[in-house]
Amino acid sequence: MSAGMRICVYCASSETIDPSFRALASEVGTRLAAAGHALVSGGGRVGMMGDVARAARAGGAHTTGVIPAHLVDLEVADTEADELVVVDTMRERKRVMDESSDAFLALPGGLGTFEELFEVWTSRSLDMHRKPVVVLDPDGFFDPLWAYLDGLRVQGFVRQAGLDAVRRTTTVEDALAALSP
Repeated sequence: MSAGMRICVYCASSETIDPSFRALASEVGTRLAAAGHALVSGGGRVGMMGDVARAARAGGAHTTGVIPAHLVDLEVADTEADELVVVDTMRERKRVMDESSDAFLALPGGLGTFEELFEVWTSRSLDMHRKPVVVLDPDGFFDPLWAYLDGLRVQGFVRQAGLDAVRRTTTVEDALAALSP
């Protein structure tokens, strides 16, 4: 993988999840930094989002957070980010994150994570960009999603090429390798 990539990481901002997910986020941040990459995130300091950013910074990576003003007001902004971009809407947040990134990595998360993943994955499947889209799933968190999507493929609602527009990985090492264009 080429050094100096800007990697956008989508993940949970929940504080009530199993600690193993938070450890995964920290490992990803540490490994991104060690590989010489910068982090682009949703700009929150809570949950996995905060963990990946803190670990990346601790390893010397430049971190850019993109957060809607509404969330800043709720005091969840990662004010220690090297660059904190405050935008008006969630749509603008995604646009700025997309334009600021060379590749996308999704970790376990909730509604926001899935929404961000599906948008960047869909645009990749429609050849609107050629940036890598990778899902890191070391413990089967995404298995119900893969089963559902395969059922949609069988029924003709999803093309295999669309499913192939995302790389599925189970280790941090494989995820980082898959981020290379």
